[in-house]
Amino acid sequence: MSEADELKAEIKKLSAKAMQAKMDLHDLSEELPINWQQILSVAQRAHDSFELLESKRAALNALSPA
Repeated sequence: MSEADELKAEIKKLSAKAMQAKMDLHDLSEELPINWQQILSVAQRAHDSFELLESKRAALNALSPA
């Protein structure tokens, strides 16, 4: 499997995780003020998920010929 193919597979998994983190944040926002103590941890998890996803997408784009 090529490096690009490996990155594509990883991006697919990371995208699913990022979407789940997004939904967790959305669900939490709809339930407020219940569980307001979880805002920072859920938001941080969403932020980290999307940050990693973007870095992997950038790495994949760097492999593509210009």
